[in-house]
Amino acid sequence: MATEKKGIAYRAAEAGYFEKRGLKKYAGVWSLWALGVGAVISGQYSGWNLGLLSDGWGGMLIATIVIAIMYLGLTFSIAEMSPALPHTGAAYSFARTTMGPWGGFVTGLFENVEYVLTPAVVVFFIGSYLTGIFETPTAFQPVWWIVGYILFVGLNFAGVELSFKVTMVVTLMALGILLVFFLSALPSFDFSRWALNIGPGGIELPEGHGPLLPMGITGALAALPFAVWSFLAIEQLPLAAEESADPQRDMPKGIILGMLTLIVTAFLILFLNPALPGVGSFKLGSSGEPLLDGFRAIYGTGLAKLLAFVAIIGLVASFHTIIFAQGRQIYSLSRAGYFPPFLSVTHDQRKTPHVAMIAGAVVGLAIMLALFFGLGADAGSAVIGGTLLNMAVFGAMCSYIAQAISFILLRRNHAGIARPYKSPFGLTGAALTIVIAVVTLGFQLSDPTYRAGVLGVAIWFAIGIVYFALVGRHRLILSPEEEFAIEHAGGHSDAGSVPRPAGAV
Repeated sequence: MATEKKGIAYRAAEAGYFEKRGLKKYAGVWSLWALGVGAVISGQYSGWNLGLLSDGWGGMLIATIVIAIMYLGLTFSIAEMSPALPHTGAAYSFARTTMGPWGGFVTGLFENVEYVLTPAVVVFFIGSYLTGIFETPTAFQPVWWIVGYILFVGLNFAGVELSFKVTMVVTLMALGILLVFFLSALPSFDFSRWALNIGPGGIELPEGHGPLLPMGITGALAALPFAVWSFLAIEQLPLAAEESADPQRDMPKGIILGMLTLIVTAFLILFLNPALPGVGSFKLGSSGEPLLDGFRAIYGTGLAKLLAFVAIIGLVASFHTIIFAQGRQIYSLSRAGYFPPFLSVTHDQRKTPHVAMIAGAVVGLAIMLALFFGLGADAGSAVIGGTLLNMAVFGAMCSYIAQAISFILLRRNHAGIARPYKSPFGLTGAALTIVIAVVTLGFQLSDPTYRAGVLGVAIWFAIGIVYFALVGRHRLILSPEEEFAIEHAGGHSDAGSVPRPAGAV
């Protein structure tokens, strides 16, 4: 074992260590596009709408514009970093190269919270839709969650080819359902009557024609965490770098095309869904199934249920793809020794990180059940779903800040690294990402309804940091991310003499 400065130590991996942790290349540019869009698309089926109660339709519009700017800065920064550092570690890999092992671990921990909790949010809303369709009691929802996890962890376990094929199919179907909804809503919507039916203080205005910002600009900023849900997880694409056929060429194209697709669909759903007769911003602001409410308004209850059953495909697309990301994120941190290494073992034939996916699913489900029984089954979608959503967003915002800092440091300290793609927004885009993410965090902490969940995530961070300080930092392994970072340290404080394990790539 050799020790770096700052108390970081590497241990030699045993023979066959990396052979037991192999991944299989498959994805091209359109597979990556589908992975990015599919991961996010459920946020336009459920979740975003909870922000309408913060400041009505106008406040949600401002929040969505601000968050779209943040994601453009973030995704273009990632589009530059990911082909330059094409490793499964993604955010952890970027931070490890620029901020050393501690920076890499903390950034990876932030992202870990996001990818463990985001599928929990999505399957919560799947349960809400299925409850509305089949009229099952609220207490039955955990059964829907458990079935969802078993089914889609199983599909991801089956192999990367099947996983990406399923991702492509369900993403295209999810976009198709949204297109049907958009075309169906156009003849029916009444913007002034329904989208603007929230008055000052959050009261409902039956005849609409309310103010654009009923709670002022502060209310619009309070809606930022919910606007995030229209784009959250597009940044997961670099987690597929080692399974991409040509990450230097395909990764920037996939993430940029995905982001542009999501901007179009996010603003269409914001304009049309709250403006339907009988729906409106006020009702939609506490709904667990806003698209189903929209279909009901257009087609009536009977046909709406059939369409909503099909609409679950959008939620399924995100659930399936984020479980993919969850598995790779845990896999990369454990392969390098930051998390216990047994979590990174892949299946002998299928080459999928099944242990990591199962572990992430168990933790996510346990948190869901704790909230469900702790807050009470009748707490409602706005409380349980909103709490889960804010917990995931909190982890995401911390991760985005760290990734934007990594981009700035990579530009400043590692100018010599080959960059197949360069962000046109440069340092300005990264700086805007940091500012908007910090503001979003501030408004999350100011909301007493969700503050307990956010504090729970902070405790999660604290436990992880204590584990790394006592155990993880003494048992790191020279994974591809670690090897790249050390080779490009350029004399920085994290460089040192480390053993090169047999089989490292």
